[in-house]
Amino acid sequence: QVQLVESGGGLVQPGGSLKLSCAPTGKYFSIDTMGWYRQHPGKQRELVATITSGGSTNYGDSVKGRFTVSRDNAKDTMYLQMNSLKPEDTAVYYCNADLYGLGYELRNYWGQGTQVTVSS
Repeated sequence: QVQLVESGGGLVQPGGSLKLSCAPTGKYFSIDTMGWYRQHPGKQRELVATITSGGSTNYGDSVKGRFTVSRDNAKDTMYLQMNSLKPEDTAVYYCNADLYGLGYELRNYWGQGTQVTVSS
């Protein structure tokens, strides 16, 4: 069974940096688009950034210029480098990915989420 596993969340001071990672476990054929989303308490999940298998990226307006999404296709791992963090970046961050299964079926997966807290 395929699962997405996130790591790298934690507590950081305003202005600081943090790097998240996400990788799938289990058996699959390949990965298409991957992305990061976040959810503030009591609010809907929102886009942070996405990256295609070819490396094309898209960012939410609130993180443009501060966050960078990347992926290592050899390791099937996606990263989110977060710089100049603000208290309003505090949220649960979720990894998302479109994966092709061994039968070439395309399915969308979500990770369990990792907490990022920006506070002094």
